[in-house]
Amino acid sequence: MDWNDGYVSDIAYPAAFFPEQSPTHLSIACILNGVEPMPLDRPFTYFELGAGMGLTSAVLAASHPHGRFYANDFQPAHVASARELAERGELDNLTLLECSFADLAAGKADLPPLDFITLYGVYSWVTPENRRCIVDFIGRYLKPGGIVYVNYNTMPGWAGALPLQRMVLEHAERHPAGRERQVAQARAFVQTMIDAGARYFDDNPMLRHRLASLADDKAGYLAHEYLNRGWEPLYHVDVVRDMANAKLDFAGAANPAHAYPALFLNERQRALLASIDDGVMRETVNDYLHNTPFREDVLVRGARRMSAARQAEWLGRVGLARVSVDAGTDAAIELLPPGIDAGQAEPLLPQLRRMLGMVTDGPLPLPTLADALGLPLAQVAQLGALLAASGQAALFMLDGVINDGRRSRTLNRAIARDAVHGDQYQVLASPVLGGGLRAGLLQRLIYTVLTDRPGVDDVDTVLAAVRHKLDRYRQAVGCDSRQAAQLESLYATLPQTVSAILRLRVPVWRALQVL
Repeated sequence: MDWNDGYVSDIAYPAAFFPEQSPTHLSIACILNGVEPMPLDRPFTYFELGAGMGLTSAVLAASHPHGRFYANDFQPAHVASARELAERGELDNLTLLECSFADLAAGKADLPPLDFITLYGVYSWVTPENRRCIVDFIGRYLKPGGIVYVNYNTMPGWAGALPLQRMVLEHAERHPAGRERQVAQARAFVQTMIDAGARYFDDNPMLRHRLASLADDKAGYLAHEYLNRGWEPLYHVDVVRDMANAKLDFAGAANPAHAYPALFLNERQRALLASIDDGVMRETVNDYLHNTPFREDVLVRGARRMSAARQAEWLGRVGLARVSVDAGTDAAIELLPPGIDAGQAEPLLPQLRRMLGMVTDGPLPLPTLADALGLPLAQVAQLGALLAASGQAALFMLDGVINDGRRSRTLNRAIARDAVHGDQYQVLASPVLGGGLRAGLLQRLIYTVLTDRPGVDDVDTVLAAVRHKLDRYRQAVGCDSRQAAQLESLYATLPQTVSAILRLRVPVWRALQVL
């Protein structure tokens, strides 16, 4: 058997930060779903399976310096890149491993009992045998009360696209080449089929999103999505059955808004789900109601359901921080997450606007917001979950912030300085959030200027320094015609963009101890 076991291993997966994997995010997801969380005001252990280039684990280790982090990937190039980033970020609480799932399941790595285990983009992309190894690993190492995050492509949402994935895979395997060329050839062949009037595409209008992804997304992502032999969309009920072998209970969705599923259903749908007593069956039917293509589940080894009083106690230790910037126009702000039922959305908008405005100048505890708004704490938590799911704000643990942010800022400087060489690390760490904020190329270049030259923040000085760094970036990466056009657009609006980042984004960084 090949060492890669049918998984794409000859093209790098893009570096990315996934906030859903944060211990802070997962503990709050448990609280919102009424399940006892994992306390973060004390040392804890964390393991990421299939960590890729290690960006998520690096950001989490930097923003939780009291945690002990482990991250594993079976691709040597990924692990080498992750170790380099960890060294530059001085992350002595992060250990990077290169092991197979079978080796981990067999206990061949020297690991402590674990409080958190997460895996992003792994479970439905590997073979059934490897999925069994993952469950065995969890069963071996996860503590009682420990939390698992797993996402997976889901049925029935992928049902209509299964033939598309199979055609891309079969075409690639019959045309040996580098992965980027295989993806390009498969793209072209699919378009040829469409142009020839293949009824599969005409009769499946829901393929529009998949075809747009195939046309536009990077080859590295597409190769991992479409060219793995073990790729298989899964039903929620089957994943829960698998995880039960490691004594895991389904706690709820990782998306904070989905702790309130009734908001996403009409009256008849709510009645249907209310008629189903079995929780796993209810979740599976819910996937049919939404034609869910992708799930993010939180599971706990021995989930303990909380009373309303105990949940309120935990909510009192949660805060809300604004992560968007105030551009001065409410019309441009989307306050609600996708999919919320229109009939229930309208009454919430005035409260959401008020609440977002209250955290514009800095993070606030949920009890403070509840007192100011004159609303019950549980209702404020629901509003906060909606703002978090919409990307306007983030929930965080008040007692999880037990450091001065030096570790985060060390990693941020390393990430920002790397920007002149490439655009792969698009995030900055925040110890307040216990995670990170997305940061585009210009933001990271500005971050470097502000940290290398403390006290300098006038627009003209920063603009000149950023222009010089952008010139270095263009020379370092080289540009195809598309990238060249994007860079020209950046240069054309550079004065306005730099001014806006200094005025709007930098205050957010300071409030969240990013800077």
